Amino acid sequence: MIMDSEVENAVKRGDTVYLDKHVNASNIEAVNAQSQSMLMMATYQDNYDLASFLVKKGADPNQQDEQLNSPFLYAGASGYLDMVKLYLAYGARFDVFNRYHGTALIPAAEKGHIEVVRLLAKTKNFPINHVNKLGWTALMEAIVLGNGGKDHVEIVSILLKAGADPNIPDKDGVLPIEHAKQKGFSEIVEILQLH
Repeated sequence: MIMDSEVENAVKRGDTVYLDKHVNASNIEAVNAQSQSMLMMATYQDNYDLASFLVKKGADPNQQDEQLNSPFLYAGASGYLDMVKLYLAYGARFDVFNRYHGTALIPAAEKGHIEVVRLLAKTKNFPINHVNKLGWTALMEAIVLGNGGKDHVEIVSILLKAGADPNIPDKDGVLPIEHAKQKGFSEIVEILQLH
């Protein structure tokens, strides 16, 4: 169902008064021209209050747009901790993947979003060792695309403590520790040697 333009404008304004009168179970999953649901739009806008209002109305945190972002995936990738918590509470699924066939955790680990990584790593049944289509786990991505700084050192530590497997190689058979050595990430190498 295509979103009514007045509803779309109300979402852009964050107008929950208008939306409360005009959104219900029949149109809560309506999408705009980019296949973005109201909840996806609210997430892109980093509008927690609007997102909270919409999930309480029944909006799905797993509904994907044309870029294969879902509210949950995008919130994780963007480091929006409160939204990630909200979507976990309202049925975020762990078998819905982004355009790289990745989870919310993988880009969060890459981008240095420590608190999102900590939350997802502790979340029951979260697939911490999921491998995306680049051949990388969250642990691998934190090393390969990370900068080796304090935040990425902490993320590697959090992931390992939560059960991330340091022996899952990339598509070329290269292990995380080998990537860390090649990049000169000595602190990460030390942590990996303990596991």
